[in-house]
Amino acid sequence: MRHLTALILVLMLVALPGCKYFKGKKLFGKKADTMAVWQARQDSIRVTDSIRKVQERLQAIEDARLDSIRIAEEKRALELKNKYNIIVGSFITPQYARDHAETYRQKGYDVRIIKMEGGRFELVSAEAYENFRTAVERLQYFQDNIEIGAWLYVVK
Repeated sequence: MRHLTALILVLMLVALPGCKYFKGKKLFGKKADTMAVWQARQDSIRVTDSIRKVQERLQAIEDARLDSIRIAEEKRALELKNKYNIIVGSFITPQYARDHAETYRQKGYDVRIIKMEGGRFELVSAEAYENFRTAVERLQYFQDNIEIGAWLYVVK
């Protein structure tokens, strides 16, 4: 009888861990729960990473927008600072203005293309000055030595 009880006990210990009923219980199902927790954590990390990437993209777009505004303001301030421009060409076609500007840029001038207020023309400015007297003196030099058709444009 003793041997029979010991045999039944040994058989139960060997057979019970393989039983589907006991595998679903907490006693034998810790690995399944740990895997579910790990997968949930991985999903959470993926969501967090995608949110972070979207935020970084939005921040980059905002930075680019602010930079373009700053550059435009600096350009406008420079145009207003140097309000007397020696114009060496005016064109309706933007490509012609760029080509003419490149010609003067290769000669070493600080060339800018200015959109004419109230008109369709793009003006090619070879030099710009704050002082009217200096601008008139340089204009005279330009007309005598470089471009006879040069004229002075005042940015208001």
